[in-house]
Amino acid sequence: MEETSVTTLEKIQEAAMAEFLDKGFQGASLRQIVKNAGVTTGAFYGYFSSKEALFASIVEPHAAALMGKFMAAQTSFAELPEEQQPEHMGVESSGCVHWMVDYICAHREPVKLLLCRAEGTSYEHFVHNMVEAEVEYTQRYMEVLRRLGRDIPVLDKSLCHIIASGMFNGIFEIVVHDMPRDQAMRDVDQLRDFYTAGWLKLMGG
Repeated sequence: MEETSVTTLEKIQEAAMAEFLDKGFQGASLRQIVKNAGVTTGAFYGYFSSKEALFASIVEPHAAALMGKFMAAQTSFAELPEEQQPEHMGVESSGCVHWMVDYICAHREPVKLLLCRAEGTSYEHFVHNMVEAEVEYTQRYMEVLRRLGRDIPVLDKSLCHIIASGMFNGIFEIVVHDMPRDQAMRDVDQLRDFYTAGWLKLMGG
């Protein structure tokens, strides 16, 4: 009985993945998903209360993994003694970005749903939320540098947001364009070098 149950769930999620990838969350038809899965509407509602609950069941593990890794890297850096933070700058974020590239390449389809097909769900602001966290931690780090005696100019929060948004949307181009892993890793490393040089220039480096 349990084996049949798992098979039904997998059929629903596989049909949903194809429908969501093709039409996005808003355009996807629950009726079509049920039909393509070869299950009854009653069977569907035995697992999920709505189309959004089905979408969440596919993307939530990946949203949690990506955001969790990102926030862990941010907090581990912020928790270092202030005098040690400049020498660690970029170390945690580099490891985090490499992990994210590997993760994305290993879970391309559900991550594409999360980043490109989530309009109309609670996940549509996923990248924006990541950008907001990046801006907050960047401004905290600039305050640390000032306390350490560095002459750091005051940068508008709006500019920090634009820069962070550009960087994350650039990284996630690997999802949009289904880049091979090696190319993705190379492009993302060079993208980070580009943004690092820009930050150094803005900070008077």
